[in-house]
Amino acid sequence: MDNEERQPAPLGEDDRYRLLVDAITDYAVYMLDRDGFVVSWNPGAQRFKGYTADEIIGQHFSRFYTPEDKAKGFPQRALDVAARDGRFESEGWRLRKDGSRFWTHVVIDPIRAPSGELIGYAKITRDLTERRATEAALKRSEEQFKLLVQGVTDYAIYMLNKDGTIASWNVGAQRIKGYSPEEIIGQHFSRFYPPEDRARGEPEKGLKIATEEGRFEKEAWRIRKDGTRFWAHVIIDAIKDESGDLIGFAKVTRDITERKDAQRALEEAREALFQAQKLEAIGQLTGGVAHDFNNLLMVIISSLELMRRRIPDDPKLKSLVENATQAAQRGATLTQRMLAFARRQELQSEEIDLPDLVRGMRELLQRSLGPTIRIETRFPLSLPRVRTDVNQLESALLNLAVNARDAMPKGGPIIIAAREETIEARTPGLKPGHYVCFSVQDCGEGMDEQTLARATDPFFTTKGVGKGTGLGLSMVQGLAEQSGGRLVLHSRKGEGTTVEIWLPAVTPAEVEITAKQPVREAEPARGPALTVLAVDDDALVLMNTAAMLEDLGHRVIEAHSARKALDMIKGDEAIDLVITDQAMPGITGLELAEAIRTTHPGMPVVLATGYAELPEGLQSELPRLSKPFGQRELQAAVKAATEGKGKGSQVVRFARPGGN
Repeated sequence: MDNEERQPAPLGEDDRYRLLVDAITDYAVYMLDRDGFVVSWNPGAQRFKGYTADEIIGQHFSRFYTPEDKAKGFPQRALDVAARDGRFESEGWRLRKDGSRFWTHVVIDPIRAPSGELIGYAKITRDLTERRATEAALKRSEEQFKLLVQGVTDYAIYMLNKDGTIASWNVGAQRIKGYSPEEIIGQHFSRFYPPEDRARGEPEKGLKIATEEGRFEKEAWRIRKDGTRFWAHVIIDAIKDESGDLIGFAKVTRDITERKDAQRALEEAREALFQAQKLEAIGQLTGGVAHDFNNLLMVIISSLELMRRRIPDDPKLKSLVENATQAAQRGATLTQRMLAFARRQELQSEEIDLPDLVRGMRELLQRSLGPTIRIETRFPLSLPRVRTDVNQLESALLNLAVNARDAMPKGGPIIIAAREETIEARTPGLKPGHYVCFSVQDCGEGMDEQTLARATDPFFTTKGVGKGTGLGLSMVQGLAEQSGGRLVLHSRKGEGTTVEIWLPAVTPAEVEITAKQPVREAEPARGPALTVLAVDDDALVLMNTAAMLEDLGHRVIEAHSARKALDMIKGDEAIDLVITDQAMPGITGLELAEAIRTTHPGMPVVLATGYAELPEGLQSELPRLSKPFGQRELQAAVKAATEGKGKGSQVVRFARPGGN
């Protein structure tokens, strides 16, 4: 049997247990006698306590305890509990051989003989220092995170349970929403939603989307504790455990009301800028069109006037001429509205007593409005005068009254009123000062918000085709703003409309002492025959101006440009008066007048203009003739210029429709 391998001797049961215990290195497994002295020591105990078996066997196990624990009797108490209860288990600090501390999990079990007699203790110790450090770090992180969340005041950060009840509440949530933690924890988060959103199921919808997609985000109105609303940016994130099961929601809310207000203000500013640019562009176009249209109307009106004096005494022919004249006059009125909208209609400002103006127009208004309309006036006993163009104000009042009538198909009252107001601080469109608010009110159909927003837009009208130009309110707005005031509209659908014209009040210091001179005489007397130089780049206008002057008995020299006119003045021709257009290419009428003043200081010049395009400093220097003008206006301008020798600022206007 020498060639056979030698078989190991069989192990006894005690040997197997010793091998098992010695193989364990992550736990200190050793035995104590009844008094607590170490009687066995495994490699695991040696690895993390530092003692060899020779160094520790026979020593009392209390040497592993900290001094403070030994002073409290913890070692003996552990043995007593194990002996009494059959087991002792705890965690605590222990000491290594080198004096360093480590956190342990300790289990002590009593060992008894078959007879039940206590013969010792089995002690198992595990080093949990790393786990404790990790747990401590995690706890510190959780505490820091809690402090972070609680320290955030600009955001409401809180947790919801699965059903939407509030489980936590930070300082930011209390600041933004007004609830203390005691008031709100345990309540459903839907109380922050407006009633209309709750009725639509918005809270549940938010939780559903967060559950399905992991996140829900929205901006909407929310409600504070005091009932006020704020515009909120809301995020809801689903919180799930390691297995993916939903355990609740994290909700973050930010009050962005100020940002929304700033954005709205920016949008309104952009819209106002766009509207101003649009109106400026339309005004430029309108002013140019009206200027050219004035020239055409002047040719038509002056030709009709001259024809009327030369046609046979035929009623039918006279009727046709009268109809054509009235149509041209209506065109002139429309042109004035266009120029007023474009702010290029020159104002002949004067002091106006509003009650007197309305009383003087009452019969005309009543006749224009019809029997179903009742005019009521409401004026205080004492009302300051205003300063504006009386002709345009009368036209504006008539226009507003007709608009009010059209808004009341079944008839009703139109209230014309005025009141004195003082503006202390700058408001949109008005400087601080004293004003008179002149208003026209109806009880008609009213306007919705969209219509009201566009009411003063040029060419916008709610009337049928052919029943309105859409320039009425634009004209009134232009008049008010050119006068230093503003137009204000108040209207609601089904509740009528009030149009207010705010005009600067004439203070006592501004009241004129001298009596107001009439703008034009009823029938200017013919003066002596003159040699008149007529200057205009429009051949038709020039021809008709010359024809009207010749019909008045004057000798006329025609020039199609300012340069041609200067050449004629420098020649031997004796010229008594120059009538020149303002808007001419190359040299304008004003520049021509300045050149004439240099070479012929005493020569009178009349400036004919279709709209107020003159520099501020020169508007009072020359007599002006407003286009379109007829023969009577032309005659008045000639008289004013020759009698005043070219000085003064008299503006001669075309007679309003209905006059002659």
